[in-house]
Amino acid sequence: MAFVPAPGYQAAFNPPIPFTTIIAGGLRVGMAVYVQATLPKNYNRFAINLAAGQEDSADIALHVNARYDGRDRCVFNSRQGDVWGDEEMKREMPFKSGKVFAIMIEVTRNNFQIFANGAPFFEFAHRMPLDRVNWLQVKGDITVQELSIIGNGPGVKGNLVLSESQSKLVPMMGPPSINPPVPFSTNIRGGMIPKRTVVVKGMVKSSAKSFCINLKVGFNNDVAFHLNPRLNKKKVVRNSYINGSWGEEETQLEKNPFKEGEFFDISIRSGEKQFKVFVNGFHCFDYAHRLWNLQQVDKLEVEGDVNLIYVFI
Repeated sequence: MAFVPAPGYQAAFNPPIPFTTIIAGGLRVGMAVYVQATLPKNYNRFAINLAAGQEDSADIALHVNARYDGRDRCVFNSRQGDVWGDEEMKREMPFKSGKVFAIMIEVTRNNFQIFANGAPFFEFAHRMPLDRVNWLQVKGDITVQELSIIGNGPGVKGNLVLSESQSKLVPMMGPPSINPPVPFSTNIRGGMIPKRTVVVKGMVKSSAKSFCINLKVGFNNDVAFHLNPRLNKKKVVRNSYINGSWGEEETQLEKNPFKEGEFFDISIRSGEKQFKVFVNGFHCFDYAHRLWNLQQVDKLEVEGDVNLIYVFI
């Protein structure tokens, strides 16, 4: 069963490179772009472009260019009318061979804030209007595991083009929470009604024992869905806490997708009878509802041995 992103969230897993995709509704303040990748066996340079078109000649608002030539560095630039602007450079290379790395670009009012592996890395001031930027390009020597465009939901200019499956889903409103501290807690406006999705992106700590994600009833702390990967016991526990007591644990799973020191992407979608849980783009398991007033399930919590990259509702 393939994961269908809800409106406001574009996600691609293992896309071919070069990869070009439209940014549905265009780029705006509050959005973010996430790229999780490795370097192939032979590599020299790769680029991530936020552009005004899909053509190679299109104007580029942000050009992130990692260069490996003995003077490893990251170059940042823009291009308008076939003319490149002044290069800005960071003589540091956090994107290493043999390791999975993460690049996050957050769009602010004044600049693009670029994060490398969860840490602030560079700021690039806007040189062209954001409303011209509606394409994402990834090129060069890079193997992408996951690519996400976060926050292009209701409120964008123009109409979003949705597939038939997407049109039946509740839009993700945002804005995303970027690199939030753990423990983390946030409200779910309107509750976990059917067709609503929450996305939790993070990395399991290298010495992790366990972490948990809870979907709760805010006013009485009942837990409609408790997702608890226990790394030290090699199992993924699912349960509910209702009227002061825990229910029966569910642990059956074909394959445990959570490993110490590795990234994960969890999408939890509420249905009429169950929560459907996708991990890293694949359907992992279903969890039948034990608490049926889903509108009251209006709080998300994340705790334990995990670093969060973003949370999006």
